[in-house]
Amino acid sequence: MSIARRLADLFRVKANKALDRAEDPREVLDYSYERQLEMLTKVRRGVADVATSRKRLDLQVTQLQQAADRLQAQATQAVDLGRDDLAREALTRRAAVTAQMGDITAQRDALSAEEAKLTTAATRLQARVEAFRTRKETIKATYTAAEAQTRVGEAVSGISEEMGDVGMAVQRAEDKTSQMQARAGAIDELLASGAIQDATATTAGRDDLQAALEAARGDQGVDRELAALKAGRSAPAVGGGQARPEVTSGQPEQERQR
Repeated sequence: MSIARRLADLFRVKANKALDRAEDPREVLDYSYERQLEMLTKVRRGVADVATSRKRLDLQVTQLQQAADRLQAQATQAVDLGRDDLAREALTRRAAVTAQMGDITAQRDALSAEEAKLTTAATRLQARVEAFRTRKETIKATYTAAEAQTRVGEAVSGISEEMGDVGMAVQRAEDKTSQMQARAGAIDELLASGAIQDATATTAGRDDLQAALEAARGDQGVDRELAALKAGRSAPAVGGGQARPEVTSGQPEQERQR
C-alpha cells in the first residue's frame, strides 16, 4: 500500500470519527423528514400540473365538440336550402374537427391516467412521510432520554469529561498537599536535628562557649572528657585532709599566705 493511499485512508478514518462525534441523530432525522416533505411537495405539484393540463384538454375537447355540433347543424341547413356545396364544406370541416378532437381526447385520457398514478403515489408517499414522522419523534424522544440518562450516569460515576477533569484537579491538589506536608515535616526534622539553622531565629545572647557546645553535640570524646572533668571536681582531696577553703578576691595578700 502506498503512502498516499494510507494517508487517504487515515484521513477518512479521522474524518468519520470527527463526523460521528459531531453528528446528532435528531438533527439527521429532522433533515431526512424535511427532504421527504420536499419530495412530497414536488409530487403534489406534479399532480397539480398534470391535473391542470388535463383540465385544459377537457376544455379544448368541449370547444371542439361544440364546433363539430355547429358544423353538423350548418350542413343540415345547407341541405335544406339545396346547397350541397355548403353542406359538403361543413361536413369536411366537421370531420377535421372530429379528428382533432380525437387526438386531444387521447392526450386527455393519457393525462388522466398519469394523474391517477401520481395521485396514488402522492397518497402512498404521504402515508410513508407520516409514518416516518411518527417514528422520527419516537426515536428522538428515546435518544433524548438515553442521552439524559447517560449524562446522569456519567456524572454520578465520575467518568464524564467534566467530572474526570474535576477528579484530576482534586487528585493534583491532594498530591501537592501531601508533598507540601512531607516537605514541611522534613524541614521540621532538619531544624530539630540542627542540620540546618533557623534563619529567622535571633542570635543575641549566644556566646562562643554556647556555640562550641552546640557544634560539639554528639561528640562522644568531648562528652567523656566533660564527664571526667565533672568527676574530678566532685572527688575528695588526696590524704584525707579537709578541702582548702576558697579565698575570695577581697582578702589581703598576707592573710592568703598564712
